[in-house]
Amino acid sequence: MTKSRFYSLNDALRERFGEKLYKLTLNGGCTCPNRDGTLGARGCIFCSEGGSGEFAGSPELSVSEQIEEGKRRLAGKRPVRRYIAYFQAYTNTYGPEERLRRMFTEAISHPEIAVLSIATRPDCLGDEVLSLLEELNRIKPVWVELGLQTIHEKTAAFIRRGYPLSVFDQAVKALTQRGIETIVHTILGLPGETPEMMLDTVRYVNLTSASGIKLQLLHILKNTDLADYYVRTGFSVLSMEEYVDLVIRCLEICRPDLVIHRLTGDGPGDLLIAPEWSRAKRQVLNAIHKEMKKRETYQGRLYESKSNPPQQ
Repeated sequence: MTKSRFYSLNDALRERFGEKLYKLTLNGGCTCPNRDGTLGARGCIFCSEGGSGEFAGSPELSVSEQIEEGKRRLAGKRPVRRYIAYFQAYTNTYGPEERLRRMFTEAISHPEIAVLSIATRPDCLGDEVLSLLEELNRIKPVWVELGLQTIHEKTAAFIRRGYPLSVFDQAVKALTQRGIETIVHTILGLPGETPEMMLDTVRYVNLTSASGIKLQLLHILKNTDLADYYVRTGFSVLSMEEYVDLVIRCLEICRPDLVIHRLTGDGPGDLLIAPEWSRAKRQVLNAIHKEMKKRETYQGRLYESKSNPPQQ
């Protein structure tokens, strides 16, 4: 654990690799069982047409071409030696094993890629895929980012997540058994959830073998079913002050060793409907840091290692 008030991804990378690594967001051209008709056709209620990959590369380019394009975008902004290849759009373990093997091998073989990070669903990790990830993990570190969002089944049904919590549990266990690190995505501000319910999701992540967590602000984006629901109901979204307080409360109960990969998130400017204040990401992050210092608090201050599983 570092001297900072929370264990950030940058802290963890410097400890492990001796330097900061920068993410190159890639698009493998995958789809999702929640879109292709297997589970549904409209995706999760908050998911845009880009499948949360609006900042990823173009699937019309090869993986190597996307890597080089991403490097060019970073060139001149800061000195960079090595990168994380992050397959972000849609469900990146959903497809034939041979296709996934070609895609991931092309990324991990690049000499400047230090880590392969793969965003996916817990219900898209069959034995063939797990064996492939285990094999790749022997070459370079492989991280699997699982979209949990919430532990509460009523909310999960509302957002059309498409799998029960037990499937998430099984996926984390299977990945851990194969030596693969897991990062859990959570969303703060889902309709109908109280702050205590959101804290329960974080408490649940604490009890798993996950190595990291992303705390993501709920964005309402154009052309999503969530946007239609927002227009229809006008449900309350978190204010910046409420969000800052909630993130700090989450950090206070996080395991001290849990790497914090994200404290908020970016909504594409041309798609964002609400909350408007989230456009100023740097301001939000500064407010979190400032408030933590003011409260003299830190990650894990209220962590209870032997707490019981939260009520769902």
